[in-house]
Amino acid sequence: MSRFVKDAGLSLFFLAIFVLALVGQAFAGHAQNNEELLRHGQPPESMWQFVTSSEFAVDVAENWQSEFFQFFLFILMTVWLVQHGSPESKKPGDEGLGSDADQLLGPHARPDSPAWAKVEGARRWLLSNSLLLVMGAVFVFSWLAQSLAGAAVANEEAMQHGEPPMTWLAYLGTADFWNRTLQNWQSEFLAVGCMVAFSIYLRQRGSAESKPVGTPHHVSSEESQ
Repeated sequence: MSRFVKDAGLSLFFLAIFVLALVGQAFAGHAQNNEELLRHGQPPESMWQFVTSSEFAVDVAENWQSEFFQFFLFILMTVWLVQHGSPESKKPGDEGLGSDADQLLGPHARPDSPAWAKVEGARRWLLSNSLLLVMGAVFVFSWLAQSLAGAAVANEEAMQHGEPPMTWLAYLGTADFWNRTLQNWQSEFLAVGCMVAFSIYLRQRGSAESKPVGTPHHVSSEESQ
């Protein structure tokens, strides 16, 4: 068990703080929601009612979709685009999918390579694109969840004001939906862009996301080895 915890420490750490943050969001959101209900003379909701509500779902989903969309684009763009000197990028000239030899595919696979790397056809294609496919799928499903939950919240507010409900497609064209979406996207794109650019000139000793401290600014991690 101790070996597992050590080997999976990074994943376990972020899983733990994710759960803590989600639980904290649930408690804070529940308290805020009940304050709003009391101000409007309505009875408070239980924690279970809140965490299964559209209000909670849209807040969670709108953050998830932007995060996975960020990584989906970053994974895709780093296949074809480079940033000279950044450890987040391949070396200039290495753009593209790479050869089978570079990717350890088919006859170039190692004895301990994944089984699907040693075969041809759809299974190799799926393994070759599995990271992008999973990130894209999570983005699509969380974006769909955000839009459906957001439409439900908007219709609840419309009913309170005596206004007619709108369809899901109509909600997709509203300012509320795109305000929720774009305010998350722009922050994610800024963070990724800063990480790519800052890592050219800035260092963090011992971090896998940084070049060795003494590496020249114009040299990537791969070139320094």
